Amino acid sequence: MDPHLNPFSVLSWIIAPALLTNASTLLVLSIGNRLARAVDRGRELFKQLEDAVDLTSPDAIRRLGELTATEQRSLKLLAALRSVYIASGSFASATLVSLFGALIVPIGAIALVRVLEVCAVVAGLVAVSALIYASVVLIRETRIVAQALQEQAAIVRARAVPQGGHAA
Repeated sequence: MDPHLNPFSVLSWIIAPALLTNASTLLVLSIGNRLARAVDRGRELFKQLEDAVDLTSPDAIRRLGELTATEQRSLKLLAALRSVYIASGSFASATLVSLFGALIVPIGAIALVRVLEVCAVVAGLVAVSALIYASVVLIRETRIVAQALQEQAAIVRARAVPQGGHAA
């Protein structure tokens, strides 16, 4: 069957980007939540450091390291959020352009339809690329969180085990 006569091909060009737009907006909510938690943690650490009497104490130095990690997390989350915004907008653009293309096909403006097809594909590629970039950034951000948690756990374990003793 001719793909231009197949109603499913038109639906797939319209529905796929629309579903991916929805998925991207859910990712925006998730990243926004992570960013809010990182900002809250940064504010808490900042207050603790601001109230500290001796900023050269081991505790203050540890908190300063945590604040640095939280700052790095926040910057990575902002980059991921920007990227997902680009993806969401690009998926929405691909949907709209595909819809226009489907409406123009019956008119017979083949040259315009081809241009719209290319625009929809480019918008889709931009969107997918932005999602891939955001995913890589989120993996890096998660690595920062895991490393900070490991460092905090090691400090607690070291304090819990008496000098020269072994944990049970």
